[in-house]
Amino acid sequence: MLDMAQLRNITLNDESLMREIVAALVEDTGAQIARLRDAISHGKALDCARLAHSARGACGNVGATLLAEVLAETEAAARAGDVKLCATYLSRLDGELDKLREYAARI
Repeated sequence: MLDMAQLRNITLNDESLMREIVAALVEDTGAQIARLRDAISHGKALDCARLAHSARGACGNVGATLLAEVLAETEAAARAGDVKLCATYLSRLDGELDKLREYAARI
């Protein structure tokens, strides 16, 4: 769910900064998923790929590896032009984001 070693490394083990970064990640990724959902509903594969790529990078940098993996799968489907397949990932994205949100509350 969250690679704490990676998060500690990028924050130099500053717990306050860890909480701040993860809270921002949850908020930003939630907004990206909402935009992704909109792009999917409008059949915009290129927008889906761009949004998934951006969110994947942010998640990967912070150590939210499971969320980054689902976003990578979504990005690949979008790059292949398969918006319907992208739509199938939305519930997994929502679920992983919820798990991250719950985990963040305990940091």
